[in-house]
Amino acid sequence: MLELSPNFLILIFAAILDRLIGDPVNWLHPVQVMGWMIAQFTNLVIIQDTATNKRIPRFSPLIMRIAGVVLGVSMVLGSGAVTWLMLIIASQIHPLLAIALSSILLASCFAERSLRDAAESVLKILQTGNLEQARQELSRYVGRDTNDLSELEILRAVLETVTENAIDAVTSPLFYALIGSFLFPYGGVALAIAYKASSTLDSMVGYREFPYSDLGWFSAKTDDVLTWIPCRLTVITLALVSGKPYAVWKVCQRDAHQDPSPNSGWSECVYAAILQVQLGGENRYRGIVKYKPLLGEAIEAIAPPKIQQALNLTKTCFLIWLSLAIFFAILFTDFSTFLSRYGLGFAIR
Repeated sequence: MLELSPNFLILIFAAILDRLIGDPVNWLHPVQVMGWMIAQFTNLVIIQDTATNKRIPRFSPLIMRIAGVVLGVSMVLGSGAVTWLMLIIASQIHPLLAIALSSILLASCFAERSLRDAAESVLKILQTGNLEQARQELSRYVGRDTNDLSELEILRAVLETVTENAIDAVTSPLFYALIGSFLFPYGGVALAIAYKASSTLDSMVGYREFPYSDLGWFSAKTDDVLTWIPCRLTVITLALVSGKPYAVWKVCQRDAHQDPSPNSGWSECVYAAILQVQLGGENRYRGIVKYKPLLGEAIEAIAPPKIQQALNLTKTCFLIWLSLAIFFAILFTDFSTFLSRYGLGFAIR
């Protein structure tokens, strides 16, 4: 008889919830709570200068760097610990309450459905030929200026968003959910929430530019470190799924390191190599032109089917990891039961 611990039932329920409903617009999201807390802390140490009407650090660079460590450690460890404690309390009330709450919280960490919906919302408008409306819709999801993007640039922006966020918003949270599920009760939810805290910190304060360079250095580095392993595992998985692992890996080794980020270059490059398109180039942010390194080769043009293919690759990677984890969880549970039955005193939890 197959047995599966609550941790892995939670994983399955969370994956189903994310697939069916994604992130409902009117629901309070954990990232919103994290974002509010980060903003409150940031407003204490970065103030508005009345003379220049610009935001400036309140303290010296050293104090700001220490504040960045305090912010990063307290948010990452605190988010995971509070989540775990809340679920332990819920389990004392009723196990089903803990499983339901865990599934909802974990589903909020997976953004496969939300990423797909965002991309398809832009593509749907683009199909009508209304470039202005497509630019406005795209501006909801990207930081670059979208006011005068051509159709091809819109498609590139969508594909770059899909490929970069595949790691940050889908496979990395799943990686930590899987690790935590093997370690301790409700560990998958706790570690996934902790990772989301790190990712949220990086997106809000992890900038190299003034006034965040000192406050955000720790958050940026923490997110880079936490994302490094799941990023490489995603690249390997997708390269194998593509059926041409050597060719894909060769392109990634050639191009990915050109990106200043240790992870986003690899994330975008593996998709570019598989889809045989080229990503990167000139982007504008608040009127300032910035160049991203060119990743992959422009063998084929970026088109809506390429974006759908990228979304499907992300979903495939997600399902492969989840299926393998469940398989090993069942295998280990059955092996533990066998050993215990014969009095060998060994159990895998």
